[in-house]
Amino acid sequence: MPSDPFSDILKFTNAETLVTGGFTAGGPWAIRFPVPKTIKFFAVVKGSCWVDIDGEPKPMLFEAGDVGLLSARRSFVLSSALDVPAVDAMSLFSGAGRSTAQLGDGDDFAHIGGHVLLDPVSGRLLADVLPPWIHIGAASLQASTIRWILDQLVNERASTEPGARLACEQLAQLLFIQILRAHLKTAALMPPGWLRALSHPRLAPALRLMHGDPTRSWHLDELASACAMSRTTFAFHFRTISGAAPLTYLAGWRMHLAERALREETTPVAVIARSLGYTSESAFSNAFKRMTGSSPRACRDAARSQSGLNRTNREAEEITSL
Repeated sequence: MPSDPFSDILKFTNAETLVTGGFTAGGPWAIRFPVPKTIKFFAVVKGSCWVDIDGEPKPMLFEAGDVGLLSARRSFVLSSALDVPAVDAMSLFSGAGRSTAQLGDGDDFAHIGGHVLLDPVSGRLLADVLPPWIHIGAASLQASTIRWILDQLVNERASTEPGARLACEQLAQLLFIQILRAHLKTAALMPPGWLRALSHPRLAPALRLMHGDPTRSWHLDELASACAMSRTTFAFHFRTISGAAPLTYLAGWRMHLAERALREETTPVAVIARSLGYTSESAFSNAFKRMTGSSPRACRDAARSQSGLNRTNREAEEITSL
């Protein structure tokens, strides 16, 4: 298969989508959800509801098949009508292992929701370019695929078939990808950045080349030729859309790969340098410090310290829970 920069970045950020629950409702109802600690998604499977997000200018009506993705730290209310007093979601879903709830007779409305988990460090690459809020309507061109995924999710969550839990995990991941795809196709104007560049068909050939072989010393002429543009036109369009010059983008992607290797592996710095196309450890170290603000060894030491702190905290939590 050809190189796929979008898949590269989703894998790099360790994006993991989890369906965490849902509820059904009938009659008047309203639920206030707290500020999420992670990216949150929810979808209307049956009926309709009002979605009122703190900071948004006005509530939105969600119909069956509509999906929302909330990356901002904002609380929100789902309701059958805007004048219904809201109950607190924490009290509604409290209880060991409880992930579903029913309000009223549960006949009018059905909802499913979950979270997208990202690596605390590399996940910023994705989290920082997402808009606060994405709404994909059931009437959009991409809605038929999303609707199929939602139907399958509902069926698998209710199923006792072998592998149902894994099927839910895979479907949830596919749902997240489809939401982002739909956003790339429907967003009016995204700010300059890699996400906007990925949605630009004229730049796609150059991005595939750079992600397909980031260790190669690509020349501007080669990348421009792949996009059927002159060198000057390509450089201008790439900078305007991605927010960085082509070779600066390539260097940045190399540094992201290096940072992950330093955090997660014990590979010597000199070996990492060679694997990313640098002729010497010093050349790599200088480039890494210039672009990240710290040396490779300082980055690795900080990651080890954080890992030790996280392990200590987990052990303390286990002891106090006994």
